[in-house]
Amino acid sequence: MSTEGKIFFGETVDAAIAAGLAALRLPREAVEIEILDEGSRGILGIGARMARVRLTPQVAPEAIPAPVPTPAPAPTVFPVAPGSTAVEVARSTLADLLQHLGYSAEIRVRWAGPATDEEMVTLVLDIQTAGADTLIGPRGETLAALQHILRLLVNRKMGYMVNLVVDVQGYKERREQNLRRLAERMASQAVRSGRTVYLEPMPPYERRIIHLALRDRPDVTTQSVGEGNRRRVTIIPRVGKE
Repeated sequence: MSTEGKIFFGETVDAAIAAGLAALRLPREAVEIEILDEGSRGILGIGARMARVRLTPQVAPEAIPAPVPTPAPAPTVFPVAPGSTAVEVARSTLADLLQHLGYSAEIRVRWAGPATDEEMVTLVLDIQTAGADTLIGPRGETLAALQHILRLLVNRKMGYMVNLVVDVQGYKERREQNLRRLAERMASQAVRSGRTVYLEPMPPYERRIIHLALRDRPDVTTQSVGEGNRRRVTIIPRVGKE
């Protein structure tokens, strides 16, 4: 086959080389790399230029098997034991976040039991503060964002993924109880009517509560439908079940 070089582009030299290796299905050691243009970001995007490289195969591609991508292992989430360093790191990090947001708060630490046999005990950081509604936000969205940021910060400090949840004055605990009651009530309605019941759109953790609440009922099954913020749980009666 021809060993004539081919030109590839990318935002950086490394990106251009990676694009070329993927297109040629060759490992880096099997090509000669010539950097034609290192590219430029320009000033405020003006005058930006893509990096440009020429890759010349040194052997026929079929002579070297393409590398088989190895899927990245799923990150391991570690439970947090009472008295561990992670507890204080999580609590102090959350306190700093709240202070930057202008909240004076007490943070109570507690543990929530696992919902299934496969799950682990969860560290819960329960914020006690005035103006709790603004921290919770519509449908708990502000609280979910705060929890996401805290997890990223704590995981970075600890070097591993910590199993933690952020709550505000027991909001999530009360919400979970209400959702479980709603699930049972709507499941009974679905069975009586023989028709699928559609619940209101919910964030992922609330949909999970519904699924878990009804998973052992023999007369209904549940499915999540929809996309994005419109995703919701449907409760479907099982045919022939009382």
